[in-house]
Amino acid sequence: MTEDAESGRGGTRPGRPARGSSTGRPIMALLDVLGQRWMLRILWELRAGRTGFRGLRDRCDGISPTVLNQRLKTLRALDIIDLDSAGYGLTPAGRELGEQLLALDGWARRWAATLTPDQSG
Repeated sequence: MTEDAESGRGGTRPGRPARGSSTGRPIMALLDVLGQRWMLRILWELRAGRTGFRGLRDRCDGISPTVLNQRLKTLRALDIIDLDSAGYGLTPAGRELGEQLLALDGWARRWAATLTPDQSG
């Protein structure tokens, strides 16, 4: 993916084709963004509050600085996170997304409990 695509400037956005879909539907754009390696982890870690680049990198043990920088650029371009003097943090849209992800986590746990062991993994 090009840097423009990673940063959100020329990449996945509602109204534009996304990986696996040419419709431009917002849900497909969101799933494309969230499906990028490390995206969900970054969002999960930012639920704990604002932090600087190094702090976030420490929270996301194993992420390279280059990949973290690319993911942060993308999330900022999509107004999911912002950066101020206290560091990176979730925007109102990012906090709302986090709430939706928690609801999805609850659904996934209930769903997993209904599967027999040979179905769940």
